[in-house]
Amino acid sequence: MTPQPTKDPIRIANCSGFYGDRLAAAREMVEGGPIDVLTGDWLAELTMLILARTQAKRAGGGYARTFVTQMEQVMGTCLDRGIKVVTNAGGLDPAGCAEAVAEVAERLGISPSIAYVSGDNLLPRLGELVAAGVDLDHFETGEPVGDTSRFISANAYLGGWGIVEALDRGADIVVTGRVTDAAVVCGPAAWHHGWARDDWDNLAGAVVAGHVIECGTQATGGNYSFFTEIDGLSHPGFPWAEVAADGSTVIGKHDDAGGAVTIGTVTSQLLYEIGAPAYLGPDVTARFDTIELEQIATDRVRISSTKGEPPPSTLKVAMNEFGGFRRDISIALTGLDIEAKAALVNEAFWAACPQSPADFDEVSTSVIRTDKTDPASNEEAVAVWKLNLKSVDEKKLGRGLSNAMNELALASIPGFFGVGGGGARAFGVFRPALVPADLVPQHVVILGGDQTVVDSVAPDGEVSISQSSLPVETPTAGPTTKAPLGSVFGSRSGDKGGNANLGVFARSRAAFDWLDGYLTTERLRELLPETADLEIERHRLPNIVSLNFLIHGILQEGVAASTRQDGQAKSLGEWLRARVVEIPTELMET
Repeated sequence: MTPQPTKDPIRIANCSGFYGDRLAAAREMVEGGPIDVLTGDWLAELTMLILARTQAKRAGGGYARTFVTQMEQVMGTCLDRGIKVVTNAGGLDPAGCAEAVAEVAERLGISPSIAYVSGDNLLPRLGELVAAGVDLDHFETGEPVGDTSRFISANAYLGGWGIVEALDRGADIVVTGRVTDAAVVCGPAAWHHGWARDDWDNLAGAVVAGHVIECGTQATGGNYSFFTEIDGLSHPGFPWAEVAADGSTVIGKHDDAGGAVTIGTVTSQLLYEIGAPAYLGPDVTARFDTIELEQIATDRVRISSTKGEPPPSTLKVAMNEFGGFRRDISIALTGLDIEAKAALVNEAFWAACPQSPADFDEVSTSVIRTDKTDPASNEEAVAVWKLNLKSVDEKKLGRGLSNAMNELALASIPGFFGVGGGGARAFGVFRPALVPADLVPQHVVILGGDQTVVDSVAPDGEVSISQSSLPVETPTAGPTTKAPLGSVFGSRSGDKGGNANLGVFARSRAAFDWLDGYLTTERLRELLPETADLEIERHRLPNIVSLNFLIHGILQEGVAASTRQDGQAKSLGEWLRARVVEIPTELMET
C-alpha cells in the first residue's frame, strides 16, 4: 500500500481565555497573520454557574454572547480565507448560540455551514442516572449526591470527536457546550491529520498544545512571574499552536503582536490548573512528565515527545447548586494596637447584631495585616478586619447587619471606617462527580441538516508509562543568600474546584535540582501557613524543570463559595515567590 502523504501542520489560533476576554482578539488573530482555525475558551466552572443563573432570568442567557459579537466582526473574512471556527461558547445552550450566529450570518448576507455539539448537559438526566445506580457522589469527599433537584447545572466534560464529526461534515463554524478546554484544539488537529481514536501520542501532543493556548495571553507573557523581561505587555498578542502530524507543536504569536513566547511563558502555562503528571482527559491521558521544550526562534517554542495513554472510562461532571447568600464586611484597623482593635470590633459587632453567630450557616473572621511599621502614608497604617457570613435566608444578611455596623461608628475603635461594602449576594457550590463515558454520547447537528451521534467511549489500551524516576537531588552545601524564592524561580497557580494547584518552575537544571531537594511538602506548609492542615500532593516534572503541588480544600466548596480574599488562588504562587529563604549564592549569581 502506498503510504499517505503527511499533511502540513495546522495553525490553530486562540482569541479568548475566558468569558469577557478582549473583544478585539478575534479580529486581531484573523487579520494579524495566517491561521487555519480560530478558537478560544469561554467556559470555566464558575462560568457555568453564571450562565445557569443568567439563563434562569432570561431566554438566550445560556451562552457567551460576546462570541456572537466577535463572529459579526470576522465571519465573512473567515469564510473568504477558509478559516474554520471552533468554540465552546455554546455553554449551556449550544443550539441557541449556533442559531444566534446564523442570524448574524443572514444579516451579513453570507451562508456558512454551522454545526453544534451537545450531549454534555446531564441536568435533565440526573434523577434517571442515580435511579440506574450511577455513582454521582462527590469524587473528592465522597459526599452522597442526595436530592438531584437542587442542582442548577450539571455538565460532563466531552472530548473532541464530536468536533471532528462536525468538521468532517463540512461545518465552517462549530459551537459546542461543555467540552474540555483542550478539545477545541485537539478536535481540529485530529480532523486535519486524520488521526485514529487510539493515536495516543498524537492526541496527547494536541491536548498539550490546547492546554498551552487555552488561556490566551497567559502563553505570551500575561500573568508571567518574570513579566519585567517581556516587552509589549500593555497589549500582548494572543497565541497560536501549529500542530504537526506527529502531535508535536510550535507555539507562537503573530509577529507584530506584543508579548513574547518563550520556554518560560510556555512552561508557566503548562503548570496552570493541573494535578498529577498523568493529565486525564476524555480522549487521551497526556503525560506532562514526557514533554520536551525547545526555543527554535524568537517567539517560537517547539513542544515534542509528549506521550499519551488511554483515557479513563469515566467523564468528569461539573455540577453546581445554589448555595445560598453571602455577605462580606470589612472594617479598617489603623495604626497601633491592631489585634486589640480587631478583638473589640468583633465583640462590639456581635453585641449590636440582632442575630448570633449560630443563626448563620457559616461565619468566618480574619485580620488582614496590610499595615506597616512607621507608616509613611495613611494607607500604609491600615489593616482590615474581615467578616464573612453565609445563610440560605437572604433576610438574615440585610438591614440588621448594616445597623450593627452603624452602631460601631462612634462607639468602638479609634479611626473607625468601613472598607468596601455591598449587600448580600447569591453564591453557588461546585460539586465534581464522574459518569461512565458510554452513557454520554455526543450529538452533532448541522443547522438545517440532520443529526449524528458520536460515541464518547475511547478504545481500550494499556497504561505503560511510569512516573519519572529521576532521583531527588540533595541541596548542595555552600554559601547562601537570603532572598525571595521568586528571585530565581517562577510560579503559576489557579483553581481546580475546591482545590488549588501551585506550579513552581526553574530556569536551569542546576536550579531545579536545588528546588527539587529543598521545596518538600513540609517546607511548602511552613512557607504558606494557610496550607498547614490541608492535604497536599507533590508532583515532579523534571523534563520541564518544575514541581507541581495540588492543595486540597483550600478553596472550600469552589470559587463562588470561597471566603479567601483570592477565591481563585491566582496569587498563591506569587505569595510563595515573595517568601524569603536561603538560596545558594551561585544560583543567585547565575
